[in-house]
Amino acid sequence: MQRPVDKLAQLQLIEQTGLVAILRFPRPDPLADVCHALAEAGVKVIEITFTVPRAHRVLEQVSDRLGDQVLLGAGTVLDGETARAALLSGAQFLVSPHFAPDVLDVALRYGVVCMPGAFTPTEVVRAWQAGADVVKIFPADVLGPGYLKALRGPLPQVRLLPTGGVNLETGPRFLQAGAFALGAGSSLAPQAMIQNGDLEGIRRLAAQYVEMVRQARESR
Repeated sequence: MQRPVDKLAQLQLIEQTGLVAILRFPRPDPLADVCHALAEAGVKVIEITFTVPRAHRVLEQVSDRLGDQVLLGAGTVLDGETARAALLSGAQFLVSPHFAPDVLDVALRYGVVCMPGAFTPTEVVRAWQAGADVVKIFPADVLGPGYLKALRGPLPQVRLLPTGGVNLETGPRFLQAGAFALGAGSSLAPQAMIQNGDLEGIRRLAAQYVEMVRQARESR
């Protein structure tokens, strides 16, 4: 897989994959192997959150190891300084739990996809008008797929990424409600599996998510 060279290519890959794997863990050392397992299963868009200690080192390791095999992003990016550090460490897109104008400024400056978090219609429109490429609906499990569908009614032009409570059961409903793609964290790469080094289990579970997205889109 060639590394996307512009935002359009990034967005096409995210939509095609239908999944953004969100990795959080209290230790950085197993995450490069987890990323490799996810990529082998077909999950090609991976976000390393900055709640991970030395997250920038993980970004460097994954970027060096997997190169063009994945689209690598940084998550929980709260400010512009962290955003630039993430990009210098190999991140190719930026994700925040909220709308941070300075993070979006960095993304626009360097031509990468930015996914700020929002919840209310006002927050969604504010982020989109400011130049967000995708708006992350977080926490999506509070009101569920019905809320996403309601947002899509007056805002069909906004690419929405539900995150929080996305799993094999809810994922199809979010996609049928109009999600651009799904953000999945511990349900896709469970903490226990990471802790135990169960890479084969992660591969099998990730393959189920890939198949879930395929089937949900075919049925839609």
